[in-house]
Amino acid sequence: MIDVLLYVLGILIIVIGLAVSIGLHEIGHLIPAKLFGVKVTQYMVGFGKTIWSRTKGETEYGVKMLPLGGYIAMTGMYPPQKPGEAPRASTTGFLNSAVEEGPLRSRPTHYDSDAHTVEGPASEAQISEDEPRRGIAGLVDDARLASADTITVGEEHRTFYRLPAWKRIIIMLGGPAMNLVLAFVFFAIVLVGFGMPQSSTTLGQVSECLQPAGSTKTTCEAGDPAAPAAAAGLLPGDTVVSVNSTPIADWEQFRELVSASPGTTLQVGIVRDGSEQVRSLTPVANERAVVDAQGTVVTDASGRTVTERVGMVGATPASEMVPQPITAVPAYVGENVERVAGVIIRLPQRMVDTWNAAFGAEERDPNGPMSVVGVGRLAGEIVSLDEAPVAARAQTVIGLLGSLNVALFVFNLLPLMPLDGGHVLGALYESVKRGIAKLRGKPDPGPIDTAKMVPITFAVVVVLGAMTVLLVYADLVKPVTFFG
Repeated sequence: MIDVLLYVLGILIIVIGLAVSIGLHEIGHLIPAKLFGVKVTQYMVGFGKTIWSRTKGETEYGVKMLPLGGYIAMTGMYPPQKPGEAPRASTTGFLNSAVEEGPLRSRPTHYDSDAHTVEGPASEAQISEDEPRRGIAGLVDDARLASADTITVGEEHRTFYRLPAWKRIIIMLGGPAMNLVLAFVFFAIVLVGFGMPQSSTTLGQVSECLQPAGSTKTTCEAGDPAAPAAAAGLLPGDTVVSVNSTPIADWEQFRELVSASPGTTLQVGIVRDGSEQVRSLTPVANERAVVDAQGTVVTDASGRTVTERVGMVGATPASEMVPQPITAVPAYVGENVERVAGVIIRLPQRMVDTWNAAFGAEERDPNGPMSVVGVGRLAGEIVSLDEAPVAARAQTVIGLLGSLNVALFVFNLLPLMPLDGGHVLGALYESVKRGIAKLRGKPDPGPIDTAKMVPITFAVVVVLGAMTVLLVYADLVKPVTFFG
């Protein structure tokens, strides 16, 4: 029963952490929007039915039933099609109002990590006038008709599209920037607060005998020569402090000295139960698999493991948690950003692999994409893992939250509508277009017509929806697991 409760607790931590991350993502949009004078009518966390809301000033703040999305509603994200028309209200979400208001009152415009919509009443005359238009033109027209919060007289200057390009870019980058800050916070807790596992100078395991590289034997047999560490009387828990009177600072130093000394007797100083002793240790020549800088075993052209002849003693170090300096956090975040970017670049193949695993006999790639369901399930397994220390479980879950925010940061920067990166790209294009017109002495071309990007938005939303369904299904029928 306790294991079940801990499993549920792990899932709840991820769900709440994701909801908070999305909420802060939207605050990253909200704060600069208000600072730049844009009228924001709604700030919502979640999508579906509203379970709580409160209006403060001109903005309604609320929480919806499913905490897997969020949006803010800004007036005038779409410019008018013709001079003199009213600009359209829009949001940074695409599912919320579409579910609640219906197809003519909700159209996708912008995607943060969850869902984004445009909503608003359209007059019968407008609908009737545009009724014959279908296909792509119809989608664009419908988007223009979706005007949930039409701007009151005298507030036209508070529309999003009227802002200079650099201000719109700041608003759209505010959400991903907030996720990046959260990633720094979570990973700082992991690295500085808990530390990272490193090999210590304390012996963790001492083998009875040595097995050559490529051996399939898993146990020592009679007649096998004793490993040098065991022959020297070394025991697990001994701490190596010197070799031939040279102080040992870390395990790598000890390992290099041993590797370079096959057949040479070394005087190894150890600390056991608080007292220092000296043991004579003679490494034996043995074959060892060659590994690269990433720790991957190197193979030759025929696929055979490449080995090297080195001195070995048959002992491995114990691992210890070593707190890292705060300066190590940026590089760690950068490595995670690079890893997520690599997954996204190879996403088509990754999705094919996920399909084959979900509907075939292949195993899921533990480094491949997962849905929120998969991440929550993994967190449940971690929290309910009895054999792991509480600190280790907490560290892993916090690391998962950091990884989620890195994923939100990278994904939202993709230069596709309706993602934040798509809107940034549109603002940059408009700025360049206006700059070229100014240099050529031509009239200002005005804001770009972002409503024309609605078909692309619709297509991206469909693709993202299909990928989400596939990942959720795969996480249910063949989840990624690290614990057997």
